[in-house]
Amino acid sequence: MNKLAISLIMFYKKYISHYLGEGKCKFTPTCSSYAIMSYKKYNFFKATFLTVWRILRCNPFSKGGYDPLK
Repeated sequence: MNKLAISLIMFYKKYISHYLGEGKCKFTPTCSSYAIMSYKKYNFFKATFLTVWRILRCNPFSKGGYDPLK
């Protein structure tokens, strides 16, 4: 499952993110890079939780900044 998730994220980064305003991410690393790192480090369910939580924190009221995977 993790390999499938990583493949989908890589597809998004390569083909879709260019049309959605790539380079405007508030966080470092970007949400997609953060997701890939989490899928490489944790099991599918924990990585999905961390990824969704990160995306939910990316909102107009968030300051963003450096937010590494722990």
